[in-house]
Amino acid sequence: MATKGKVLVLVSSGHGLPLKDGKVYTGAGYYLNELTVPVRELMKEGYEITFANPKGNTPQLDVHSAVPDFFGGDQNKLQDYLKFRDTLTGLKNPTPISDVIASGLDQYDAVFVPGGHGPMMDLLDDPDAGTVMRHFHETSKPTAVLCHGPISLLSVLPNSKEVVAALIAGDATGARTKAQGWAYEGYKMTIFSTAEEQQREPLEIGGKVLFYPDIALLTAGGDVSVAVPWQSYVIQDRELISGQNPFSDQALLKLLLPALAKKK
Repeated sequence: MATKGKVLVLVSSGHGLPLKDGKVYTGAGYYLNELTVPVRELMKEGYEITFANPKGNTPQLDVHSAVPDFFGGDQNKLQDYLKFRDTLTGLKNPTPISDVIASGLDQYDAVFVPGGHGPMMDLLDDPDAGTVMRHFHETSKPTAVLCHGPISLLSVLPNSKEVVAALIAGDATGARTKAQGWAYEGYKMTIFSTAEEQQREPLEIGGKVLFYPDIALLTAGGDVSVAVPWQSYVIQDRELISGQNPFSDQALLKLLLPALAKKK
């Protein structure tokens, strides 16, 4: 069967999110609904999916995401999506991002970065992730990022590691200066909010994050807005489609599918 096109899905290789005071959240990874709901719909629509991450290792599911809350409170729906996740052989064995780049990014029609804390571990300053995101920006191809996924937009900066180091150090002025000329400067965007993160810190990750994602994108020059916690909220600005939290999965899809169809 001929496919409608190809979508590249970037996930994390990390299995531990560094926190303040030397703590680590070992359960960090991708959120089940954020990855599977859009991927399943894209596959239904006839798109071929390629999963990629920095090391080519199996990404980790955040166990806190395998709960009915993110599936309309429906335990059966949760089990159905867990079973669907288990059919994704490409997710168990993702392609190293460097290999995806070597095989040519022109073959992909869109890139999608789901959330969970995964992107905060490596996609935010990975040079290969930066090459990918830059390609989709420069070719104006749909770039969909969800929850913590938008932090991957920092990777397009040639000195992203320095910018992230400044953010961790709490040096907002330094981070802003180093992020001058960011490709997404002035773009309207959203990301997991400080209010949401602060609610999850004691309940889920057992510590304080090194910096808050919305403040980071704002510092880098993004036109960041967030809705009240846990409300579905998405923004589209040019090729960029961003969603705030796990409950924004369907709304993100409603913008991504037409953007893909238009691009074709």
